[in-house]
Amino acid sequence: MPSIELQIENGVAKITLNRPETFNSFNREMALLLQKTLEECSANPEVRAIILTGSGKAFCAGQDLKEVTSPELNLGFRKILEEHYNPIIERIRAIEKPIIAAVNGVAAGAGANIALACDIVVASEAASFIQAFSKIGLIPDSAGTFFLPRLIGFQKASALMMLGDKVSAKEAEQLGMLYKVFSVETFQEEVIALGKQLAQMPTKALGLTKRLLNQSLIHTLEEQLAMESELQIEAAESEDYAEGVNAFIEKRKPAFKGK
Repeated sequence: MPSIELQIENGVAKITLNRPETFNSFNREMALLLQKTLEECSANPEVRAIILTGSGKAFCAGQDLKEVTSPELNLGFRKILEEHYNPIIERIRAIEKPIIAAVNGVAAGAGANIALACDIVVASEAASFIQAFSKIGLIPDSAGTFFLPRLIGFQKASALMMLGDKVSAKEAEQLGMLYKVFSVETFQEEVIALGKQLAQMPTKALGLTKRLLNQSLIHTLEEQLAMESELQIEAAESEDYAEGVNAFIEKRKPAFKGK
């Protein structure tokens, strides 16, 4: 059984973390395969939106501790971070297509922070988030210290990371960690609908928006305004812009092609 499953339909790539017996915790095989799968989705012009989710009861429980406690498997934290988690985060942010984290169950440790690095985070009512690192004497990784304070504020992020509190999906929504919470019964249907909606939108413009949001985290106001000007000109040269304007004038629904 592959540790990563990929399904592509209607312009939407659904990537499923598939080690349910370990709550989809990462070993080396799954980490490297996820990177490869993300690259494939990035390069495939048929893919215009990506969903990342988990199989079974969990989204992802972070690192498989068996791998770091077994002498024959332990690669060392430097290798795990530099070859597993950091490249995953970098790929998520570099792919100029919308990526939805569909958190179906518990998201702990690196699993929580990978979800938070995605463009849109939605969760089932059964989901929860936990910065579990302090429970075993570690510090948050996978860009958690970068994204979480920006999402919910320094004080809340500090407390959640130090105390290791479990946060329900509803609490996460109230804190600003995610976009929407869906019922357990409708979760899969809602996620697919959201993916299809994004896949029918102007992919070029969404990708440029993502690039701007990435840079907004480090830019001054002046630098951001200059980049907005540059990328708006690029967006205005796209086929989707022409289609969007024509559709508006003709009072019809635009048929964007992602170009």
